Amino acid sequence: MKLHELSPAPGSNKDVYRKGRGHGSGNGKTAGKGHKGQNARSGGGVRPGFEGGQMPLARRVPKRGFINIFATKYATINVSDLNCFEDGAVVDTNAILAAGLLKKTLDGVKVLGNGELTKKLTVNAAAFSTSAKQKIEEAGGKAEVK
Repeated sequence: MKLHELSPAPGSNKDVYRKGRGHGSGNGKTAGKGHKGQNARSGGGVRPGFEGGQMPLARRVPKRGFINIFATKYATINVSDLNCFEDGAVVDTNAILAAGLLKKTLDGVKVLGNGELTKKLTVNAAAFSTSAKQKIEEAGGKAEVK
């Protein structure tokens, strides 16, 4: 392939649609803006969420509590789920995803202590509960925070 042979994928670029170029164009005269009114003016239109002076939905709905938008959200997995790995394996985020135990990892994987672990595993995760760490070490494995 040479530089002069490059072209965009078929259908990926379209001609610019020119509004207000005569009524024969199908979008002339008012150019799709209707007759007069706030949205037809040059500086016209209203900001997103404006409801014509009515109290907006975002202000009508009651607000309760505090939402920490900076909180770390962990994808959780139980110790009993780790039994699907071979004895002596190194279990990390990619291995957990590949095994189909989780669909997405969010801000990291946290291992919780529900169930029993029968295999010796080296587990690399973002966080461990105290009981999970204890059960992994009792089975002869290692719990490593990465």
